[in-house]
Amino acid sequence: MVPLLLVLAVLLLSVALPAPGAPDAPLYSRREALLTVRAPDGTEKVVRSESDWRRRREHILANMQRVMGPVPGPEKRVPLDVRIESEQREEKYTRTSLSYASAPGERVPALLLVPHGLTGRAPAILALHQTVKIGKDEPAGLGGSANLHYAKELAERGYVVLAPDYPTLGRHELNVYERGWVSCTMKAIWDNMRALDLLQSLPQVDGARIGALGHSLGGHNTLFTAAFDARIQVAITSCGFTAFSKYYGGNLTGWMGERYMPRIRTHYPTPAQMPFDFHDVLAAIAPRALMICAPVRDANFEVSGVREVVAAVTPVYELLGRPERLQSLYPDCAHDWPLDTRGAAYAWMDRWLARSPADRQ
Repeated sequence: MVPLLLVLAVLLLSVALPAPGAPDAPLYSRREALLTVRAPDGTEKVVRSESDWRRRREHILANMQRVMGPVPGPEKRVPLDVRIESEQREEKYTRTSLSYASAPGERVPALLLVPHGLTGRAPAILALHQTVKIGKDEPAGLGGSANLHYAKELAERGYVVLAPDYPTLGRHELNVYERGWVSCTMKAIWDNMRALDLLQSLPQVDGARIGALGHSLGGHNTLFTAAFDARIQVAITSCGFTAFSKYYGGNLTGWMGERYMPRIRTHYPTPAQMPFDFHDVLAAIAPRALMICAPVRDANFEVSGVREVVAAVTPVYELLGRPERLQSLYPDCAHDWPLDTRGAAYAWMDRWLARSPADRQ
């Protein structure tokens, strides 16, 4: 006979534990049913208006914070204290190596690329790198894959571009857990929000025209940041996600590590136990412009899970009257960002960050 205490222990391990300090928001088990919202009494209704959607979106952001930890308050928004380390003049832009303060005692290394010959305030891009040891240097064109030099290419196209290092990569050497962060994911989101503060402080930048993009780690980092910060008007993700149930057959080990969200390991180890999914993350960005680049042979982020998410998010964009702001591309390649797909992404960025609202059609 199996001892009763052992049975109880197994049962406890199979149930998601409540995360300490989790926001108070209802949980939603039907990932595809984004156009429903739960009232305080537990009843569920169909989302029919923008006000209904705002309430559902609040629940999404709260449930993301159950896993990632809370978005910091004003106590962490210290002066940026930008420190210039070096400058390098290239043919079409100047690249500046700098760091900025993101929180008390915490600095973020970054590269700023400013095109030559700007005659007015230009649109700006937050360029987020993949999981690569050299961090921000890859999108800036200083190493790594030529297909991932998107910060350099966008600066050559006339955008002011800021590329920060993700915590633990590049020169961003920080133990986020010793500093009190619940996840590396939320630390990166906050670093990116402070990067937007920096961009908006620059005289060369039109602070109302900011986009963000990234590949792989940078792809989901872009989505997470855009969900929490509406200053990002255009988001482009390459090889950045799939539905959690389609991620290696529902094995969430890759999301549990120190570089991501350790609470998944301790509280939400299965897709069914997760308080959010990428259906929610993308929907929280609506109705802002969003492009998904999802290769059909991506071994990391299985493409049928991407299509499932896009199908669920489409009705949200339709409800909000902006179906044209959601676009997905499915190139025939593996975990990469080929030239033609990057070109389509840059044209998408051009379309939605045009100077005049009348030009954004």
